[in-house]
Amino acid sequence: MSTSPQESVRRQNLAALLRYVHVRGATSRAELTTRLGLNRSTIGALTADLATAGLIDEGVPHETGRAGRPSIVVTPRSSSVYGYALSLELDRLRAARIGLGGKVLDTRTAERPPGPDTAPTVRALAALVAGMHATAPAGAMFVGSAIAVSASVRHHLGWTDETIASPLASALAPHLGARSPIVGGLADLAALAEHTRGAATGADNVIFVHGDAGISAGIIAGGRRITGYGGHGGEVGHMVVNPGGRLCGCGSRGCWEAEIGERPLLRLAGRPVPTAGAAVVTAVQHARGGDPDALAAVLHAADWLGFGVANLVNIFNPTVVVFGGTLRELYLIAPAPVHRRLESMALAACRDHVALHTPDLGDDAPLVGAAELAFESLLADPLSR
Repeated sequence: MSTSPQESVRRQNLAALLRYVHVRGATSRAELTTRLGLNRSTIGALTADLATAGLIDEGVPHETGRAGRPSIVVTPRSSSVYGYALSLELDRLRAARIGLGGKVLDTRTAERPPGPDTAPTVRALAALVAGMHATAPAGAMFVGSAIAVSASVRHHLGWTDETIASPLASALAPHLGARSPIVGGLADLAALAEHTRGAATGADNVIFVHGDAGISAGIIAGGRRITGYGGHGGEVGHMVVNPGGRLCGCGSRGCWEAEIGERPLLRLAGRPVPTAGAAVVTAVQHARGGDPDALAAVLHAADWLGFGVANLVNIFNPTVVVFGGTLRELYLIAPAPVHRRLESMALAACRDHVALHTPDLGDDAPLVGAAELAFESLLADPLSR
């Protein structure tokens, strides 16, 4: 059945309005009229449709102190329209129920079961979701799910998206029905989250560099995610920065990951090398306390962090670079070497406008980004379900 031109325009306007409220939060009808370029009666009709569908609430704002009739405020119905966001990391599993508007409603965390078999991990993730699902409000609208997979899981364990997605869909089916979770890279989804509602809001060219056992990046260029073939782009950790350097786990020498990753940093600091990123935090704390070995290791890694970032700035010309995971701790304790490398290596036309940040959303960035994927079909056509 074909859709009339008028109905097509109406659906596009519904999508634009819901997406605006989802990203911006509570918004007056007057602001929607201005931002979307529609008249008041059209905005009123659209918000009435979305309210009937259970997606938004409308109400009179609190006292503004201004004369005249206040504009009705439109609010996403976060508590009753939600998706599930999962994060699969080398040492832990996380899950969240996130409402429309990006509000985190519930979170659960567990250790990742040891070993190369995916089955225990899939069962553990399903158990986290089952626990949240049991406490979700009766009659609430579930819109979808997505999982952020760390590049370290893909490479260190050899798990592919297919070996994760299919068994996970089966394990979640008793709770979520037939909808399969969408799979994305952890750094990529963290970049999406920070771009949508975090440190890179309003920036169309963003690099989110994430550190754990390895190094990966989420890249946004011209407002669009650059994920590469099969979603495996952003493997910046295997950019060779020091051809005569350390042997990398990939078999090459001098990869960026081999200079600033968790394992080389801990070895230089003279500390044990577990799989958990908390060890890096401990090494950084020792560096702050004046431990000479830890401090030397941190400064060495920070210098190479700046070296790699300068290369990425020259290639992608971003306006914002965000340091997440273990790189957040590294940048916060030693920003000066990073800035020095940027100043000495990056072209002026590329570096002068660059802002360096840590994530506004903290560790929740991958989960919030996964939720954005889960909400995408609803935001594209709010009345399709």
